[in-house]
Amino acid sequence: MSTKFDVVVIGGGPGGYVAAIRAAQMGLKTACIEKWLDKENKPRLGGTCLNVGCIPSKALLDSSQKYHDAKEAYGVHGISVSKVAMDVGTMVDRKDKIVDQLTSGITGLFKANGVTNFEGMGKVLAGKKVEFTAHDGTVSVLETDNIILATGSIPINIPPAPRTRDVIVDNEGALDFREIPKRLGVIGAGVIGLELGSVWARLGSEVVVLEAQDEFLSLCDQDVAKEAAKIFKKQHLDIRVGARVTGSEIKTKGKKEEVEVTYLTAQGEEKKQTFDNLIVAVGRKPFTDGCLAADSGVKLDERGFVFVDDQCRTSVPGVFAVGDIVRGPMLAHKASEEGVMVADIIAGHKAQMNYDCIPSVIYTHPELAWVGKSEQELKAEGVKFKVGKFPFAASGRAMAANETDGFVKIIADEETDRILGCHIIGAHAADLVAQAVIAMEFGSTAEDIALTVFAHPTVSEAVHEAALAVDGHAIHMANRKKR
Repeated sequence: MSTKFDVVVIGGGPGGYVAAIRAAQMGLKTACIEKWLDKENKPRLGGTCLNVGCIPSKALLDSSQKYHDAKEAYGVHGISVSKVAMDVGTMVDRKDKIVDQLTSGITGLFKANGVTNFEGMGKVLAGKKVEFTAHDGTVSVLETDNIILATGSIPINIPPAPRTRDVIVDNEGALDFREIPKRLGVIGAGVIGLELGSVWARLGSEVVVLEAQDEFLSLCDQDVAKEAAKIFKKQHLDIRVGARVTGSEIKTKGKKEEVEVTYLTAQGEEKKQTFDNLIVAVGRKPFTDGCLAADSGVKLDERGFVFVDDQCRTSVPGVFAVGDIVRGPMLAHKASEEGVMVADIIAGHKAQMNYDCIPSVIYTHPELAWVGKSEQELKAEGVKFKVGKFPFAASGRAMAANETDGFVKIIADEETDRILGCHIIGAHAADLVAQAVIAMEFGSTAEDIALTVFAHPTVSEAVHEAALAVDGHAIHMANRKKR
């Protein structure tokens, strides 16, 4: 059997399904192949993000934060709440319901836009053909003029802590705990480790995070990282940097299993710690296993990523790759925008992404969000810059909400005043950073934001004040400079 399409997308996650919809909107005959099966072996679109990543983790983060607020934070507002309890099963079931709703929604969008959905595995063959293997083992070949690889990434496993069914788990397993672990270990103090550690710490787990690197959150501006470390310590997240895990052992205690973890400190001292559950969150790697025939012509780099140019073209004309399998940060929104760019290029339009304006977020509480360069990066590059910071403690709206932790930091070029980066730690950082993203996309200066009228009272005013502070002219804090 041979079927011809204008575009075949392999992968139905944020990069793939968005690319497929966009291509179909451009009038191209489009197919999307997705192999994901849920716990009941039912096919699902949405990839890691919707099924076991971004969306379900945020559902648990929001539920756990509401529980924490009801138990610990409402008193300052004069609200008395007694006998606050968390039904973990209900929380997890709600998460699953949201996942069901969103993944089903993509199926509906495919139907509405005329995308043909293939449930199974796709492999790029020579000559721009795609081998499709259905879940029942049936094999067919799809002919196409263009292929978009969007197969995503998978968690990295480490030999010292091999996964088990329910004691040593990755991010997926950590989303399905049906009871609150008394002692929870997390290997990796990155985005996933901090978010999942926060969920269970709010619900009462004693959380220890073991991070092999000596520097906490080295991917962040270090002003933000240091502030985050202080806040997380107050939240009883025990974060140990320079802690390299060397082994783990499952032991039986009564009717339950627990895990003893062995690790080396930065000073080389061997230590052991016992947990009821252990989450391995040491990062992710591109998934291309079985997706490329030996003669496909698509080249991988030394780390296993698909080699692409700035417009996501691979080494084979007409074959593109987007998302976690190519260079750049592993972010769902980056994958989606690459999918849109590639679909537009295939349709004959001019398209280009600005990789300097991709925001990053860690959805702890407070949130951490940033776009552009950090102080450390600019110093390493020898760029002269100036900095404006404004604390949420000086924001009337943040005070009213009892959300005064953190600050906004804007970095601008010393000579041109062009905004080079924005770094935020605060309750609404993920939403506030979008203002800086838009400004940077349009090449704005700090003065442009300083001259913009912001509604009062809002937490957004902190962005305004940080821009004013770049030249020492913030209104609601002591100024460094005078005109």
